[in-house]
Amino acid sequence: MLNINEYDYPLTDDRIAKYPLDERDHSKLLVYKSGKIEEQVFCRLPELLPEGTRLVCNNTRVIQARLVFHKESGARIEVFCLEPLEPHDYQLNLSSTEPVEWKCMVGNLKKWKQGVLSLQLLNSEVILTAELKASAGNTHTVRFEWSDSSISFAEILDKAGELPIPPYLNRPTEERDKMTYQTVYSRIKGSVAAPTAGLHFTEAVLEDLKMRGIGRTELTLHVGAGTFQPVKTEDANQHVMHTEIIAVPKRTIEEIRDSLGHICAVGTTSMRTLESLYFIGLHPNKPHVDQTEPYERKYEVSMQDALQNILDYLDKTSSDTLHAETQIMIKPGYRFRVVDMLVTNFHQPKSTLLLLVSAFVGEDWRKIYDFALDNNFRFLSYGDSSLLYKND
Repeated sequence: MLNINEYDYPLTDDRIAKYPLDERDHSKLLVYKSGKIEEQVFCRLPELLPEGTRLVCNNTRVIQARLVFHKESGARIEVFCLEPLEPHDYQLNLSSTEPVEWKCMVGNLKKWKQGVLSLQLLNSEVILTAELKASAGNTHTVRFEWSDSSISFAEILDKAGELPIPPYLNRPTEERDKMTYQTVYSRIKGSVAAPTAGLHFTEAVLEDLKMRGIGRTELTLHVGAGTFQPVKTEDANQHVMHTEIIAVPKRTIEEIRDSLGHICAVGTTSMRTLESLYFIGLHPNKPHVDQTEPYERKYEVSMQDALQNILDYLDKTSSDTLHAETQIMIKPGYRFRVVDMLVTNFHQPKSTLLLLVSAFVGEDWRKIYDFALDNNFRFLSYGDSSLLYKND
């Protein structure tokens, strides 16, 4: 049994950063290595990284996934787009000028049992309609149509949607969140939550990394709302992980292969993608990683060979990008095969992300979080950051 209550710590509301710093790279940086902790400033990250390090960043971009409709009765119904269903591919769906379907969460569902909702886009005559097609548990299939076939669904969301900032900020989305809740290198639309470790980077930090010869590689994991899903079972092993879509270019896989032993993941999403590559490499024609797969048996294939298997598969299928799904759950007892260093923020108590940190640094996670609490670090998405070295 993996008792989730053992991964708790006192996090009060005043420790949660409601807004980012004006200068995002001036956030605090906790550095943990070989059991020792020191406080730094994030803009010094390039000089703190060992020579030969390769940073791996998640270039996903948060979409304005929250849509608010009003019925004629005045009832407010909130539709939160989670994942594309038809077309299932993110890029095909978001670029579509034809009707699309999404898996959604719906607020005030009892007021929307049937019928079509509609809203008019701001400063436009375009009408967006939403139709409830099916339900499964607490998620629902919603079909969206709009009256102007010259614009894409991505443009619809940009005009009609609201950026979904984390619920624990306990405040409405503000105009500045559209900039501050995106990484400076975000490019590929699809996430409903930001890969927040990357929020500390600025163009100046990226340039400093380049000047110092620190390599930087990008991949894509579209962050789902499941990232905020709490562990509700006392035995964390019984928690059902959400599935997320990843895309890793062939060039990225080659760079990772050539940098093994020097990989620094920027954020837990990058780490989960990187570690998933090993299991995908065991069966490239079945690109899905189940949450229990890492713990099912002892694996003898080397990381180098696993990556080469993926590259061979991409060559065989004439593909330049690996598209896959991962449900990987990284928890104490996990054997890391790719990531040596991790840049990450400070996570919620009793969360799967805290389990991941514990798997990486062992029981020292308590010492790290105690230090952060005692030294006025800011927590969660808009909070401060850390550079953690793996505890072997």
